[in-house]
Amino acid sequence: MNPRVRFAPSPTGYLHVGSARTALFNWLYARSTGGTYVLRVEDTDAERNRPELTENLLAELEWLGLDWDEGPLYQSERRDRHRAVVQDLLNRELAYLCDADNQEVAGQEITEGLAVRFRMPVGQTVAFDDLVRGPVSFATDDLEDFVIWRSNGTPMFLLANAVDDADMGITHAIRGEDLLSGVPKVLLLLDAIGAPHPIYAHLPLLVNAQRKKLSKRRDDVSIADYREKGYLPEAMVNYLALLGWGPPDDVEERPIAEIAKLFALEDVNKAPAFFDLKKLEFINASYLRALSKEDFMERVTPWVSAEAAPWPAENFDAGKYSIMVDLVQEKLRTLADLPRFVDFLFL
Repeated sequence: MNPRVRFAPSPTGYLHVGSARTALFNWLYARSTGGTYVLRVEDTDAERNRPELTENLLAELEWLGLDWDEGPLYQSERRDRHRAVVQDLLNRELAYLCDADNQEVAGQEITEGLAVRFRMPVGQTVAFDDLVRGPVSFATDDLEDFVIWRSNGTPMFLLANAVDDADMGITHAIRGEDLLSGVPKVLLLLDAIGAPHPIYAHLPLLVNAQRKKLSKRRDDVSIADYREKGYLPEAMVNYLALLGWGPPDDVEERPIAEIAKLFALEDVNKAPAFFDLKKLEFINASYLRALSKEDFMERVTPWVSAEAAPWPAENFDAGKYSIMVDLVQEKLRTLADLPRFVDFLFL
């Protein structure tokens, strides 16, 4: 069976560079193995999800060139399926109703205002081999019963994740290390519904210069921001591919199609990956220098258009601009740098 992988973002904000790296590694694995790349939008959090966030997320994936084979599939459209699984677990006493104080409530029917918890088995060990981290095991005695259905009638992430992976035939779950602790609960749910286990690969965290996990508050982590700052998509995906993985020949700059031919999950490092902005700028500058003049002129247009340029539109001279582009293209680190190199001509 050919591999089936999925990128399953939640549309509650912008596309984070860490999520983009996860999307890329799933894409690379699918393309390197002849597998199928599924895009599944995990939009069960109705209070935080907004249609425009989903649209933005899809647009950024398209900008990066990460095309999908199936989808986008929306988790919110599978509510009846999730509910049926929870009801079955209740019927078999593998789960139970509970109130706001986490106290078990008698009954075996999903009830408005009551949550449902999965009953953690006693004295078991849940073990699996992670393609990045190696053998991993958890003792169920160290884990608590966990909520699989909210009191408002919506599924929890782990339940929906397990059911959807099973129904969609996902063979490999490639995702961030921060989700590792949830695996034993997912595997127990899969066992409970009689579904096979996917093969897991948990990617290393991305860290900043202080070797701390990238933070939305203190670090530049939005793909949309990098796009607006003038980074090229091909440079961005090239750099993201190097965050936790490296080519066997040490040639770091190459097209994504060539990276896919070399990519292997077994070569992913489990140590945290440093998101080095200077290295990203270096790679982006290299890609900029390699553009033909025609391609460069087309791509830089948004930064020198009448609406965006820092000079009066009537001062612009296309002839002078064309000459200057030849002189400054090799000096730029991003497309957004161009106006400051040529603005003296038109101010």
